[in-house]
Amino acid sequence: MLLSKEEESMFQIVKKDKRTLARVGTLTVPHGGRLETPAFTMVGTRAKVITLEPEDLIKTKTGIIISNTYHLWRGLGDKLPQFKGLHDVMQYDGIIATDSGGFQVFSLGFGREHEVSKVGFFPESNSTPGFFSDLFLQIRIWLGITNSRNSVRVMPWGAYFKDENYGDKKFVFLDAEKSIRIQEKLGADIILAFDECTSPRHGYWYTKWAMNRTHRWAKLCLELKARPKQLLYGIVQGGAFEDLRRESARIIGSMPFDGFAIGGSLGNSKEDMYKVLEWSMPYLPEDKSRHLLGIGQIRDIFEGVQRGVDTFDCVIPTREARHGGIWTYDGRYDVTKGSNKNIEAPLLEGCVCPACVDGLTRAKLYELFKNKDREGGRLATLHNVYFFNELMGKIRQSIMEDRFPEYKEEMLKRIEKKK
Repeated sequence: MLLSKEEESMFQIVKKDKRTLARVGTLTVPHGGRLETPAFTMVGTRAKVITLEPEDLIKTKTGIIISNTYHLWRGLGDKLPQFKGLHDVMQYDGIIATDSGGFQVFSLGFGREHEVSKVGFFPESNSTPGFFSDLFLQIRIWLGITNSRNSVRVMPWGAYFKDENYGDKKFVFLDAEKSIRIQEKLGADIILAFDECTSPRHGYWYTKWAMNRTHRWAKLCLELKARPKQLLYGIVQGGAFEDLRRESARIIGSMPFDGFAIGGSLGNSKEDMYKVLEWSMPYLPEDKSRHLLGIGQIRDIFEGVQRGVDTFDCVIPTREARHGGIWTYDGRYDVTKGSNKNIEAPLLEGCVCPACVDGLTRAKLYELFKNKDREGGRLATLHNVYFFNELMGKIRQSIMEDRFPEYKEEMLKRIEKKK
């Protein structure tokens, strides 16, 4: 399905950095939401940013949220047809995105079998599986002979899940068409094409076959998309293999998507991830938004922006907050440690987040966590979400003022300094 000229102009570049690929832009969605980029996408897996209320999202300057298609689909079950839409349910007027379910192909499948995480980088393995190993693996999957921890079967036409979290006794099926129809019903502003997210432990040939499946499914998603008020993003795959990443970016980038996301395995090191971005970006249209899926460490944000990424999503601000991890411009600290017991100072000096302006101190937050008071997690989340959104604003400002490289160097020295 070809997109109209009006639909193709949803992303506008406002300013380009003179020395890097960093840029400031505006992303406008058909329902009227508008986002200044680079921006951080907060995670609201089941149509809620955990611990926060709708009014909190406004107070923390949150402009975009991503929810999880797979978990909403499984959680809603036969109630999905009556679902009112994410904006109504979340009481949120900002931009909402949904993933495709492709990440769960990995996280419930080979993520478990290989005991790896996409965001947990690890040392190089001693060897890379060869052609026959990958072929045997592919045949084994098709025959349903998988590790007991692996609850996913990926076939040429889609993926089958047997998820103990939902009491599955039989496999349930998700493919490109079903993913698109679910996302249309959820009513997000930005939806993603169905893809296969591979493991860092997969070999070249399995990664290539998975990439080709992703490309076929991407074409189907474009053909199936029916709602003009939703932007559809294609996903670049190919693991950490240069020729595959370039091929995938070239093929996906040539399709008439409204924007693009970079997903899948990003290698065995941070340097691998940055190379993946450098291999992919030349093939993705400059006038469309680019999203880096599931990445949110501070250094990775700066490195991604430097290489042309516009938006990021990650659970770091919210998940770490619920466990006492507090982010500041001088790095991250754990407020649950006893050293904070008597510190009558704000979480971050000069911070104007909703928690700090109301007089929250390290000592007060320490006490809340010590007493297992849920308000502690909420206040910590308010602070972290505001901090990440404010940091993105400062990054945008540095690009507008042609000082992004200097700002990047200054902030990384502060945030990553040894305690």
